[in-house]
Amino acid sequence: MHNGLVLTKQQLPTPALLLDLDKFEANLARMAARIKESGKSLRPHAKAHKCVEIAKRQVAAGAIGVCVATVAEAELMAAAGIPGLLLTSPVADPLKMARIVKTGAMVVVDHPQQVAWYDEAAGAAGKKLDVLVDLDVGDHRTGARSPEDAAEIAEAVDIAANLELRGLQAYSVLGSHAGGLEERKRVSAESFRVASRALGIMLRRGLSTEIVTGGSTGTWDIDTAVPDLTELQAGSYVLMDLAYRREGLDFEPALTVMATVVSANHAGFVTVDGGYKAFATDRGYGPEAVDLPGSKYRWGGDEFGYVDMANDLPKLGSRLEFIPPHCDPTTNLYNTLYACRGDQVEAIWPLKSVRS
Repeated sequence: MHNGLVLTKQQLPTPALLLDLDKFEANLARMAARIKESGKSLRPHAKAHKCVEIAKRQVAAGAIGVCVATVAEAELMAAAGIPGLLLTSPVADPLKMARIVKTGAMVVVDHPQQVAWYDEAAGAAGKKLDVLVDLDVGDHRTGARSPEDAAEIAEAVDIAANLELRGLQAYSVLGSHAGGLEERKRVSAESFRVASRALGIMLRRGLSTEIVTGGSTGTWDIDTAVPDLTELQAGSYVLMDLAYRREGLDFEPALTVMATVVSANHAGFVTVDGGYKAFATDRGYGPEAVDLPGSKYRWGGDEFGYVDMANDLPKLGSRLEFIPPHCDPTTNLYNTLYACRGDQVEAIWPLKSVRS
């Protein structure tokens, strides 16, 4: 219902981003129960959805806060009163640092210069800023180059007047989609071997290791068994996508894109109004139609896609739902998320495309 009116999926303009509330709530409950059993904490990554309403429900289900990827995401969540914010990306812009200090979010650093800049920004604001050292565990994207470097940076944070050292971030970019279960186990184990070395050095120097954060949807059930890890950053579990489904994870595909058959003039395929601008394209494969066995999606341009089927082609005007290849950048393409139960739209949630 919206503005007192009953709204159904069939009334939505397409392409439209949909959230199946039954599947979404099942995913929330499943992860919350498993995290509780593990004795760890969950700080899910909100970059997957950038949606305040979803973040509120994750916290209500037991999350200690949410992770964010950008300063603007932190500002969005802070303005909505979401607690326990962690900016997982290093920042190298003093102006952005001044903004993040205002949100009260915890931050990460991987270089002594960032320590100095954050100390100055926190001092100017009259605040104490919680800081983690970001460790490169083998991905070479961000993070201190070695456990020894991480400990040196941690010491710099520890002596800074306006900073509070809280521990370590040890996130593996590669582990989440490393292939089969055994390969994900191998990558995760290697990542935490590196983290364990850094923690050992920090402990011997009397530095705080209260928080050790990392993990992802792709390795959540592996990482919960890691003794050193205190909290997980898994975020995509709540939405899911084709990439994670291919890994055999037992969370439900709650996020879909609905498109309309706009042309049906040829044998063997129809054209829908969902193309490059409707789905993330970084995975190298297209979306998958829901409840259309034997169908295959092909890209048809910015605004179009083809759905190939040998028989029983959808009719002109039919609405089709597709599981996106990659949920995070797909949600980034939309301003609105339609939260549905069955065919009925229960809520319309704004999405914020916040990048800076």
